[in-house]
Amino acid sequence: MNQWTREARYRPLSDVDPSVYQAMKEEVRTSPWRFSYHIQPPTGLLNDPNGFVYHDGLYHLFYQWFPLGPVHGLKYWYHMTSKDLVHWFDEGAALIPNDDPDSHGAYSGSGFIKDDQVHIMYTGNKRDADWNRHTSQIVGHLRSDGRIEKHLPPAIPNVPAGYTEHFRDPKVFQDASGTWYCIIGAQRIDLTGCTVIYQSQDAEHWTFLGELQTNNPTFGYMWECPDYFELDGKGVFLFSPQGIEPDGTNYQNIFQSGYFIGEPLALPDLTFTHESFQELDFGFDFYAPQTTEAADGRRILVGWMGLPDISYPSDIYNWAHALTLPRELTIEQGQLRQRPVRELTQLRKETLFDETILFEQDVTIAEAEIFELMMTDLKLSSDSFRFSIRQDATEETVFHYDAVSRQFTIDRSRSGAEVPAETFGTSRSTVLTKDLHTLRLFVDRSSFELFLNDGEAVASGRIFPKASSRGIAFSGEATAHLSIFDLS
Repeated sequence: MNQWTREARYRPLSDVDPSVYQAMKEEVRTSPWRFSYHIQPPTGLLNDPNGFVYHDGLYHLFYQWFPLGPVHGLKYWYHMTSKDLVHWFDEGAALIPNDDPDSHGAYSGSGFIKDDQVHIMYTGNKRDADWNRHTSQIVGHLRSDGRIEKHLPPAIPNVPAGYTEHFRDPKVFQDASGTWYCIIGAQRIDLTGCTVIYQSQDAEHWTFLGELQTNNPTFGYMWECPDYFELDGKGVFLFSPQGIEPDGTNYQNIFQSGYFIGEPLALPDLTFTHESFQELDFGFDFYAPQTTEAADGRRILVGWMGLPDISYPSDIYNWAHALTLPRELTIEQGQLRQRPVRELTQLRKETLFDETILFEQDVTIAEAEIFELMMTDLKLSSDSFRFSIRQDATEETVFHYDAVSRQFTIDRSRSGAEVPAETFGTSRSTVLTKDLHTLRLFVDRSSFELFLNDGEAVASGRIFPKASSRGIAFSGEATAHLSIFDLS
């Protein structure tokens, strides 16, 4: 295992001999637990989705990338494109941290369309000789060769008074009048989290307006990856607050991601009247989501299927993490519902099982490694229901539902090679508002994404079983229509 000194973490890819990097790519390509249908890095570490935008028949999606190992270091933006949100094409590294304002990394940001061209705004990260951080917000545009051209000097060169240098992740949007706004995650000098808003008439020159005024002025110590949009007549503010203590089954991860729903912002008025904070995903591995508007007006979300400061079994092969599948968002009963985008049915290669079935005690239905499982019209005749995936004599990932309490629990204590349980735990739970009646589960070689009650609750997680662990088994008394599709 590499010794990740500061020098090693901030070594640019251009300093690496091409043959050495090619060997690294081959090691990663042939390693265990590589994904079949998720976006994953060619080498090194993937984290936040960035610059997610639709333009001229094409979705552009970038992600944070450190190419030289499964750690955080000198960050690039890696570029993927798609016509359908299902099949993604590798466009390579698009944003290179090789200028003074981003000399220590091109951090997160967003995409927007201006003058019929894809533009971005991102946080440049710079360190001085004493390793003090200096952040700035930089605008750029996507050239025809797939690379991003920066508009320097930075559009927002300094952090305003009252905030620390933890000031990053601009999300740009435009209102009906054509005025541009960007929201930026921030930390006040009293070490509490917030978000601030800037205004512009040309998306190049920006004026500081102030803080977004919420009902939770001291919620966590840093708000990362803010995103604001309007949906179904409501204003929605997504963000990833750091420093939230666990509360029952809530807030069990190191850092959380969630949202406020309220009345639409009447910008430049900065007051946001909203309901309480709700988590987006009750699983193990989800952070830093970003949304865009699809060609047909749908609001689409993608998240990082991972978390900071966690070691994963794939690290020994010099790669880590993936992005979630795209999800369609709606607001129903005051809650943000998330459903897999409808285009994902294109992934289905073969139907392994499709019939209404009576589950009685223990029954193994099928074997599969990479699949989609759907249950509809679920009716329980006992107090609980259990099923497991990627099962053999020593491994399984267990999903359990208690019909009395409506609590749904995921147990990955026997899911294969372990993610460190001492910091992360082996189970996650949520309590549903209605009886469980539908379930949809996507399983890749080293992940699952679960959607309960048509998107009422969602959970993402990494698992690291042997390739031979393929059983899908059920326990409990229930009836349901069960469909299982091979996605390999």
